[in-house]
Amino acid sequence: MAELAFRDGIMEQLRLIEPRFQEHAYLFVLAALEHCQSRLGERRHITGRELAEACRELALERYGVVARLVLEHWGLTRTRDFGDIVFALVELGLLIKQPHDAREDFDEVYDFGAAFERDYPWRRVPQG
Repeated sequence: MAELAFRDGIMEQLRLIEPRFQEHAYLFVLAALEHCQSRLGERRHITGRELAEACRELALERYGVVARLVLEHWGLTRTRDFGDIVFALVELGLLIKQPHDAREDFDEVYDFGAAFERDYPWRRVPQG
């Protein structure tokens, strides 16, 4: 799979809007958006909660037990960070938001410690 990258100048503009995150964090959120869309029957608007859940799913799929460490390395430590990235991309015109969309839609969707460590899929004890 080819490595994704922004066109020249895009990352510099994003750093002016929201400098906390590495380029990989922005690209990851865009990949999670596409990952979420690919699971739907037809393309539609995705809520903040849906995107945050897709970010968790994609991170676990790609990075497994080190998913949280990878996201933290990129500057992502809570679901609100996904929203901050989305709204930076909206401000730059790379994504479009609906009138009812808000950064708060991403607040506390899940706790990173629980989502990536305590509730890691293979740690569950099979019932039966």
